[in-house]
Amino acid sequence: MKNILFLHAGAEMYGADKVLLDLIKRLDKTKYNPIVILPTAGILVDALEKEKVEVMVIPYPIMRRKYFNPKGLIEYGVNLVKYTHQLVNIAKKKNIDLIHSNTAATLEGGFVSRKLNIPHLWSIHEIIVNPKIMYRVTCKLIAKYSSITITDSHAVKNHLDASGCFKPNKIKVIYNGVDSERFNPNNDCTYLYEEWNIPKNSRIIGMMGRVNSWKGQDDFLKAANIVMAKYPDVYTVFIGAAFEGEEWREKDLADKIACSPYSDRIITKGYRTDSEGIYKLYDVFVLPSINPDPFPTVVLEAMSTGKPIVGYKHGGICEMVKEEYNGLLCEVKNPDDLANKIEKILIDEDERKLMGENSRKRLLSNFSIESYVDNYTNEYRRLLREERDE
Repeated sequence: MKNILFLHAGAEMYGADKVLLDLIKRLDKTKYNPIVILPTAGILVDALEKEKVEVMVIPYPIMRRKYFNPKGLIEYGVNLVKYTHQLVNIAKKKNIDLIHSNTAATLEGGFVSRKLNIPHLWSIHEIIVNPKIMYRVTCKLIAKYSSITITDSHAVKNHLDASGCFKPNKIKVIYNGVDSERFNPNNDCTYLYEEWNIPKNSRIIGMMGRVNSWKGQDDFLKAANIVMAKYPDVYTVFIGAAFEGEEWREKDLADKIACSPYSDRIITKGYRTDSEGIYKLYDVFVLPSINPDPFPTVVLEAMSTGKPIVGYKHGGICEMVKEEYNGLLCEVKNPDDLANKIEKILIDEDERKLMGENSRKRLLSNFSIESYVDNYTNEYRRLLREERDE
């Protein structure tokens, strides 16, 4: 049995957290023993412990915007050295055979693997646009300190390749998958109509995602106001919370919603654990990320639940949505076009139903959880075989 050390950037339950959990849950435990170290406590820790996976919480630093200043960089550097040394000692004690770092914000794995001369698989789920110096530095580190770099979409791969830091064949694409049994068209959502005071005959448009500077909540609100002005039976739902320390973003969104003439038909909630029912509630799932979204898991989950998708035409969503088949893509940062595409699907019930069915088909054919786990397992096997042959 081979010991794999997993390092990740948090302990919440958003996209990168979910796909990591799904991978670890489904590993062949007769061949691979996962050991997970996370920088904070949280629901991901609880979920892993429920699966009887060994988890440790060690507050190693995660590269966030709060460090993008002289004082922050010094603090980050000091902690990076301190906790990398601690992780090296743990890796020795646990006889780690391979390190899997999940997200570009987790730099420690590269240094630990180099120190111990063991393979390092680095999964990248980000498209870093700004600041550009962080894009360059991160790409150089990933290229230098990973045995293989795995991206979750061609959009991410192309973004890394454009840096000029990577050798040919050092980046591979493995699409994420979601549990199609958990997210399915038969999930129950009836309780939400009562909880949120939504009439049963309403049509509902909604998004789900982190409240941050680029997920597009503001653009969705503008588009939703246009649609709701035409159709009194349309309700709009926002699901998601901000990073810790950025709660002001949630208040800012709430203030903008309060100013809408249709605020009585807008529901906004923070993080929820019943996403299965929420996807089922939606008639159209919307994700208008204003920066390229690498490969949004929420879109896969909505597809698996049998929902048509509307989003901006850039990033990984272009690999998930086949236009006119399971959704529509819009001009980036154009809320008017977003509203038009939402309306186009919303008003045609037959087309909406067909697109939803096609979303489910496309998910099962291209983004299954089984192929996702198999592809990662094949990379583990290859890296460990190469290490043995050396």
